[in-house]
Amino acid sequence: MSGEAHSRGVPDVARAYSCAADHYDRQALSFWDRFGTQTVARLGLAAGDRVLDLCCGAGASAIPAARAVGPDGHVRAVDISGPLLDLGRARAHELQLQNIDFTLADATRLALPDGSFDAVVCVFGVFFVPDMPGFVAEMWRMVRPGGTLAVTTWGVGLFEPANSLFWREVRLLRPDLDRGFNPWDDVTTVESLGSLLAGAGVVEPRVQYDGGVHALHRPEEFWDIVMGSGYRATVEALAPDQRTVLRSRLDSELHARGVTSLTTDVVFATARRSSPDGGVRGGHSAPPGRPRPGLDDAAHS
Repeated sequence: MSGEAHSRGVPDVARAYSCAADHYDRQALSFWDRFGTQTVARLGLAAGDRVLDLCCGAGASAIPAARAVGPDGHVRAVDISGPLLDLGRARAHELQLQNIDFTLADATRLALPDGSFDAVVCVFGVFFVPDMPGFVAEMWRMVRPGGTLAVTTWGVGLFEPANSLFWREVRLLRPDLDRGFNPWDDVTTVESLGSLLAGAGVVEPRVQYDGGVHALHRPEEFWDIVMGSGYRATVEALAPDQRTVLRSRLDSELHARGVTSLTTDVVFATARRSSPDGGVRGGHSAPPGRPRPGLDDAAHS
């Protein structure tokens, strides 16, 4: 995250994503649920487990976790955006999930007891925190012996080619806003995420780079992504007439280029805390045939 974004602090993140809540249920943003579910699948949850989901948003990972742990388990889902939490509560109610609580709080200031949870999860949230190593260390502290930590970040080239077009048009309208809020670019490789976790005291994290593509039914759907994601912070800083120009230029350029798919590479990290018998499961891995940006395969084989 840039120094400017850090100085603005948590309230700006809360405002951006509270505004973005009005687009979270659009089809173009189905990637939230997809990657939340994929993260939970890596936890190996069992019936009765207790899960802490930090930066939970509208429940993309909390809801599949609640399904996995069953009625005897429990999920505590925490976020700083009230409107997103309201969406999560509505979804849980519709699915008749009574084992999940959505809590409005700063995920960095929970001060919960050591080893409180069988799993602690943070999907697309760690990069919003100024002190990322400190935040990861806190998450790791709350994992019980034998439990699992999962941290998921975006990979390289998120939402390209539309991302570069977005920032180009922003630069033309408001040069001072160009990439002023894009903290998700700070941790995008196996090496950077693995180093972050190791530096926070996480033992032998297993980190995997997963290349992906997100399909659009039509180029204009990228605007739904803009309005339902972190880009919203930049859009909200524009004057209404500038927003109109930005959308028009983006739609026109994406149409001209025939853009119907976007890069959505993801970096998944999990780590198992030592159980009483001393067993630890971990180690770096990557999918066959896919290079891992920023990582020397020989050094991490």
